[in-house]
This record gives sequence, structure tokens and C-alpha cells, in this order.
Amino acid sequence: MPRLETQKSPMASYHIRQYQDSDQKSVLDLFVRGSEEYIPTTFRHLLTLPRTLLLLLGVPLAVVLMSVSWLLAAMSIFFVLLLLTLLARHPWKEYVAKCLHTDMADITQSYLNARGSFWVAESVGEVVGIVGCLPVKDPPLGRKQMELFHLSVSSQYRGQGIAKALVRTVLQFARGQGYSDVVLGTSVLQKGAMALYLSMGFRRTGRYFFSMFWKLVDNPTIHLTYSLPSA
Repeated sequence: MPRLETQKSPMASYHIRQYQDSDQKSVLDLFVRGSEEYIPTTFRHLLTLPRTLLLLLGVPLAVVLMSVSWLLAAMSIFFVLLLLTLLARHPWKEYVAKCLHTDMADITQSYLNARGSFWVAESVGEVVGIVGCLPVKDPPLGRKQMELFHLSVSSQYRGQGIAKALVRTVLQFARGQGYSDVVLGTSVLQKGAMALYLSMGFRRTGRYFFSMFWKLVDNPTIHLTYSLPSA
């Protein structure tokens, strides 16, 4: 399989190549770790919501007024925080489970055999980054769009340009296939990813909520578009 891009840094060297079935376990492990990394971020976001602060103040106060017990009030705060932890975990666990039973269940079939592609960044024989892309089924009139999925880089290998190299690989592939745009959706909680895409020339073209839960906790998904120059 040809190497698409090779980079070297003082810390490590890596190359990007197309996914192979032997990569499956490493790719899935990286995908799961990368997705669940946002659970603490989501928990901290929940703590900043006015309704959460009202809950943290209101529940103990109600307990004190009803039971005259500060111990029960303290315990009620603990249970509210436990509930918030479970709420922060649920959407990411649900997302991972859904992907593992759909597109990530058979990457070759879902991506390589579906007019898209999937790549890994490899360093010293280890998969340290992943990204995939698929054609958009119903693009806007007059546009031919490719959607980017599952960009993730192992935490130990960040800051070396691997994520940018993976995105460039998708852009080059899409342009070579005659696509007019590369699009994607990313959560506002994924601040690092958002900054990366914007720095590479993606622009905000939409805003929506992935689920009712995300609407409830004010975490919209931002639709981003990169317009490719004609070949």
C-alpha cells in the first residue's frame, strides 16, 4: 500500500496509509478513547449551566427545609453530581455504541467499498491517528460533497501535525475524486478540533443539535465546509 504522507519530528516520525483489516483493533481502541475523552469536558460544561447551578443550590435547600438535616443536604449534592456524571457519560457512550454497530463495525465495507476511504497514521508500527470520509448522499444542488468522519489522534502524539496531515489527506483525496467540498460536523465542546478545522480554512455553514439531550444542555453541532479549488 503506498504511503500517502510521511513526516518526521524530533519526537517521532509517522506516515499515513490506507486502512487495512489488520488495523481494526487498534483503530477501534483509538476511536473509543478519543470519543470518551470528551466525557470530563461535558461534565464541566454541565456545571456551568444556570439550570445546573440552580439544581445544586435548590435541592440541598429543599432538603434542609424539609428535613432540617445538613447531612442529608450534603448527600443530596453528592447525588446531583453523580447524576451529572451519568448524564455526561451517556451521549458519548451511546455514540460509540452506535458507531461500533454501524460504520465502524466493518470499515472496509463502510468506507473503502462505498466510494470513500479510511486512513491511519502509523508511528513505529503503532496506529496513532485515524480519519475516514464518505460521499454526502444528498448534497446541495450543484455541489458534490465528501464528509469527513472520526478524526482522532492518540494523546501522546498530539502537537506534531498528525491531525492536520490526516485532514489534508482527506482534502487531497476529495479533490482528486472531483468533489467540490469537504464537510463535517463537530461539537462546540470539541474546542481543539474546531480550532484545527478553522485554521485550515473550513468555515462555519450551519448549526444544529445532534439530539434532544444536546439541545437541553446547549451543546450544538457546528457544520463546517471546506470549498475545494477545481482540479
